[in-house]
Amino acid sequence: MKLYNLGKVPWEESQLIYHALAQCGEEALCLLSPASPYVCIGFHQEVTQEVDLEYCRQNHIPVFRREVGGGAVFLDGNQLFFQIILNRNSPRAPKRIDTFYRKFLQPIIDVHHQIGLPVTFKPVNDLLVRQRKISGTGVGEIGDSIVFVGNLILDFNYEIMSRVLKIPDEKFRDKVKKGIKENLTTIRRELGQKRLNHWDEATLNDLMSKEFKKILGPFTTGQMDAVLVNKIQELKTTMLNDRWLYRKGKKIAGRVVKVRSGLEIVQRMHKATGGLIKTNFEIREGKLININITGDFFCFPNTLVQDMEKHLEGAALGDIRGIVTEVYGHSANQIPGVTIEDWMMIFKN
Repeated sequence: MKLYNLGKVPWEESQLIYHALAQCGEEALCLLSPASPYVCIGFHQEVTQEVDLEYCRQNHIPVFRREVGGGAVFLDGNQLFFQIILNRNSPRAPKRIDTFYRKFLQPIIDVHHQIGLPVTFKPVNDLLVRQRKISGTGVGEIGDSIVFVGNLILDFNYEIMSRVLKIPDEKFRDKVKKGIKENLTTIRRELGQKRLNHWDEATLNDLMSKEFKKILGPFTTGQMDAVLVNKIQELKTTMLNDRWLYRKGKKIAGRVVKVRSGLEIVQRMHKATGGLIKTNFEIREGKLININITGDFFCFPNTLVQDMEKHLEGAALGDIRGIVTEVYGHSANQIPGVTIEDWMMIFKN
């Protein structure tokens, strides 16, 4: 395999290089980071729903759609990328996704251990330290290749992350920002700036290359030859244009922000015959928490809303219908034009 240890590169090349290598059918490990910030969305996402494009435009933050799944993320030079490109039939690549992640995240776990962080693996693809996520990863197929991407997060701008996302209102934005800050950590946050100063980008990339060598075998030095450069230039014409960025993605009812595996922050609205129902809540390890229900409630007692919030708090997703049926179905204060199915529309997963 080839090793492309590139350091800082133009932001667009930090994404285009692994797409180019995959389309060229070349197996490689790339270690690099973007020279300037940008937002990157997943292959299946709808950019107008996920990203505040006006904010990004005003603040000169480019937006890129990758050909790998996952969510919208804010990326900058404080994140050191590792990108593995393998032939889809490579014996190095386990067929089971959980085994794949466990194998290729072990080198990153070991790097964190070497710099003094007790990182652990949580299936299916999270790395945690003291119950906070400390690395973002994703895998996808491009051409005849499997591509695995991830990062070492030296530092993170929580404020900008909460701003570049398309958020329906400021109250929900504050909830998202709080959720990200509480559940996503960084090497700087864990070690402190003084200890982080011992680990510069070149040193950390060297550690990653040594750890990946243990599972991928010896590397030869990758060169930005004419074939690769031409492929990158070709991809610029297709992946940096509006047609690619604005391609139709998956529409989602309401707003769902995945903070880490097992934690989503959700806002949903449903227009029933009897009025608008709106709710904010979190899905934490398969249970509803921090539920807040609002809407056109001038037509029914607040005690009903309070009862719904009280009985649904901490409920497993599979128990929601039974609880709603019990609380609302047996209530003397049912709302004209609002059915049990209407309530289910705002809590469906």
